[in-house]
Amino acid sequence: MQINAIKTHKVSTNESLENVLDQYVTNLNNGDILAITSKIVSLCQGRVVEKSSISKRDLIVREADSVLQTNHNPYDLYLTIKDNILIPSAGIDESNSNRMYILYPQNVQAVAHTIWQHLTTKFSIKNLGVIITDSHTTPMRRGVTGITLGWCGFEPLHSYVNKPDIYGNLLHVTQINILDALATSAVFMMGEGDEQTPLAIIRNAPKIKFTSCAPTAAEEKSVTISMKEDLYTPLLMAAKWTKS
Repeated sequence: MQINAIKTHKVSTNESLENVLDQYVTNLNNGDILAITSKIVSLCQGRVVEKSSISKRDLIVREADSVLQTNHNPYDLYLTIKDNILIPSAGIDESNSNRMYILYPQNVQAVAHTIWQHLTTKFSIKNLGVIITDSHTTPMRRGVTGITLGWCGFEPLHSYVNKPDIYGNLLHVTQINILDALATSAVFMMGEGDEQTPLAIIRNAPKIKFTSCAPTAAEEKSVTISMKEDLYTPLLMAAKWTKS
């Protein structure tokens, strides 16, 4: 698998995302996957708030679906649930912004589908994947990796259920989350600082089953799991969550 990050100009608020893609994505091959950081999607949607207009805490409460109540907050970050994702501060980002808070993008699945339609038509290719990525934390591990917020063009999971391991034992629950595996690799290449590379082309990724339409509601639901069914249920259900 090869990943090439693409350097762009500093994307500004309310720019046309289609124009940005047309300017910098000049070649795509059949079977490629394009990774796009969610930040430039948000900027192009105008999803920004001036820092002087609201406190960070109030903005997080406004944007989050749920906020964890806690007296321990050493980094001025709040553990929240946003769009069924456990994530700090409702995904609100302050890095690489000019006195602005950058919010999560809206209608991220629809955006991914629109990008997929535009690029498959432009480059006359049948098999293309699109992922919209963000940075994400892992409990009890330092540093960030990647997560996919929205996608189009391929199946999101690779299942090993009822397939044998090397000793012939059938696996019962093991699945690979292709979306987040690709996002982690792409985010690593795109960087977190001043690289200015918010796009990346992933080539020759294994285990990809391309599709010819947008993900169905069932496919979107297949990559999430309810708090009650999660492995971390004892921790999540014991926490004090405040509905925003």
